[in-house]
Amino acid sequence: MRIAVDAMGGDNAPKAIVEGVMLAKKDFSDIEFQLYGKESEIKKYVTDDTNVKIIHTDEKINSDDEPVRAIRKKKTASMVLAAQAVKNGEADAVFSAGNTGALLAAGLFIVGRIKGIERPGLMSTLPVMGKDSGFDMLDLGANAENKAEHLLQYGILGSFYAKNVRGVEKPRVGLLNNGTEETKGSELTKKAFELLKNEPSIHFIGNVEARELLTGAADVVVTDGFTGNAVLKSIEGTALNLMALLKDSIMTAGIKGKFGAALLKDSLRGLKNELDYSKHGGAVLFGLKAPVIKTHGATGPDAVAHTIHQIHTMLETNVVGQLVDHYEKTEE
Repeated sequence: MRIAVDAMGGDNAPKAIVEGVMLAKKDFSDIEFQLYGKESEIKKYVTDDTNVKIIHTDEKINSDDEPVRAIRKKKTASMVLAAQAVKNGEADAVFSAGNTGALLAAGLFIVGRIKGIERPGLMSTLPVMGKDSGFDMLDLGANAENKAEHLLQYGILGSFYAKNVRGVEKPRVGLLNNGTEETKGSELTKKAFELLKNEPSIHFIGNVEARELLTGAADVVVTDGFTGNAVLKSIEGTALNLMALLKDSIMTAGIKGKFGAALLKDSLRGLKNELDYSKHGGAVLFGLKAPVIKTHGATGPDAVAHTIHQIHTMLETNVVGQLVDHYEKTEE
């Protein structure tokens, strides 16, 4: 397996990216890591160069670059070269913590979408409270607007992923809506409901509400990109603010509060882990000819390692290859 890594993408690059790769290397001897970026900077953090190739370039895409223009103008940027390696058959997957819009553009214009997929969706696995599992949600912002047919494809894509990568035998697919009744929602969700209900390849369970997401109401949740992005950021913000509020309450509660927190230390650590969605890996731009994975710009080494585990499973199960076969048969 060959993973093309944009080593210069992200707030803490290349340090966090390369250190995460070094962590993942301990678990996988069957991966060749291709690190794209400034060689002198990358080498500072390489502790084991076995199965590691550094492809030098001085150019990178910045977080404030306009995505499409950056992909077209910066031909030797680390992200562009990593995507090009996949297109040329020199690598099997692309990973970056850099500019999200630019990675989406690189995925669409360089790697290319699967024939039959109109709009690839951005998908993440989010945590379920009280369970060592999660749910897959898409689209999380790859597309600002969607048609009902796109939401149908997201249901199929998400179901493929949940079954092959997360090992869910019969994934329950839910449509995010403002009520569980079949008649609820906008014209988009009503039409999408009918299409999903009549799709034989998935196990559609109907509408789900936002308040039910973290309780495990569905294994796959589909929605349009605008709504999905807003919900994702609400979940992230709630988790971060909840932990900050809890910490502040403990620190201002005096000796009794701190003593109580010491007694609950393991439980509090468990709560933090439950709210940490990065342990499930990065966001997948699903519907392309190869895995294209994005992790948070402020990511640390542990999150990078989790994402590499995710990519390894995707390649091992050939989930993208199965999607290509599925849609080729559908087109025929």
